[in-house]
Amino acid sequence: MSTQMTILVVDDQPELRSGLALTLEAEGYRVLLAEDGSVALDQLRTQIVDLILADIAMPEVNGYQLYEQVRADPRLLRIPFIFLTARALASDVRYGKVLGVDDYLTKPVKPEDLLAAVEGRLRRARDLASLWAEGERSVAVAAPPTTASHAAPPSAGAEPLVLGTLRIASAQHRVWLAEREVALPAREFRVLELLARHVGEVLTPAAIVQVSHGITTDDAEASALLRPMIRTLRRRMGYGVGEMGCIENVRSVGYRLVVPEG
Repeated sequence: MSTQMTILVVDDQPELRSGLALTLEAEGYRVLLAEDGSVALDQLRTQIVDLILADIAMPEVNGYQLYEQVRADPRLLRIPFIFLTARALASDVRYGKVLGVDDYLTKPVKPEDLLAAVEGRLRRARDLASLWAEGERSVAVAAPPTTASHAAPPSAGAEPLVLGTLRIASAQHRVWLAEREVALPAREFRVLELLARHVGEVLTPAAIVQVSHGITTDDAEASALLRPMIRTLRRRMGYGVGEMGCIENVRSVGYRLVVPEG
């Protein structure tokens, strides 16, 4: 494994941090250490990190809070995140997975299981980065710079799409929710517009990614691409952490938009 791959280990137990560092460094990884989520966030502001391995029960900023802050930051949201914790109850594991964490390991963990999880998540991150870059190239080729991107299809007409308190002006690339304008980057705008044009329908991740990224992939990889984007889109629209708002997950199927009211 290349020494350029950097793993941030976050745990309030010094002995465990040291043991994890030895295991990972023996495989050629560069390791950064933090005793809680607050220190980890400071590290992330100044260091390039390829994967985060974090405990949950920590002082100051705990693992759940760290995860939410990482996923809310566009600069960090694509970093693979693994919980390594003594919280082994089925309800704890379920909650971690509902949050969207990339993997959930319980202490004590065998070195071979830890390394397999780390390598698997790093490999997947590399594959997704390649898909992302491929999608960017496809979009650049398909949309000349002089053309206004993402205008409404001719059949959709020039009138804004109005769904309850949501209004989308495709030709102007503008969105309002409850009379407040929401500034969206191109890819998030495409996702929202697609869902709005199929309001109430459940669209699979693969179908959404084909429009938003211009690539064809399976639902597993598409879900990994979409999950952080949908989370960020909800925040931009004013919904709080943990709120789905008008963009609902339908577990194991996809996403749908419901008409926002009030």
